[in-house]
Amino acid sequence: VLNNMKKGTRLDIIRRFSKDCRELGIKIHGTFILGMPGETPETIRETIDFACEMDPETIQVSLAAPYPGTFLYKQAQENGWLELQDGLVDSHGVQHAALNYPGLTSTMMFEGVDEFYRRFYFRPRKMFSLLGGMIGDRQVMKRRLREGKEFFQFLRERKREERESRRAEKVAAV
Repeated sequence: VLNNMKKGTRLDIIRRFSKDCRELGIKIHGTFILGMPGETPETIRETIDFACEMDPETIQVSLAAPYPGTFLYKQAQENGWLELQDGLVDSHGVQHAALNYPGLTSTMMFEGVDEFYRRFYFRPRKMFSLLGGMIGDRQVMKRRLREGKEFFQFLRERKREERESRRAEKVAAV
């Protein structure tokens, strides 16, 4: 997927960078995008596994967003991948899965984001790491508790969006 995006990024370089940062005490925030051309259920699992291997302090996972005027938007229109026509986020700011590929539906991508967060943050090692940072610093504790609350609100909102999406798919199928 990185090659399809022409990122010029190699996994061995990312591994080395992460190792060097850890040795220097630099915290890493990992950002990941699911749903770019070439994505499959398998590449989503591989990306989640890679994120867990790299173990950044925190992560952000987004869905590919085909903004009008971008190459991705043009590709999506030409290939019939564009699922949504009414915006890339809902009224709550939750991102829609706007693309739909053969073998990887928008629902699968949306569920992939949820799985990504759960598999990354609900590992015992990550939970202990986050808890350890909270015990040592009251400000970190306040921030993490706020972030945790926002995270669980986010997961609830994702589930609501998923239910609405499935209802819409059922209605469209009838």
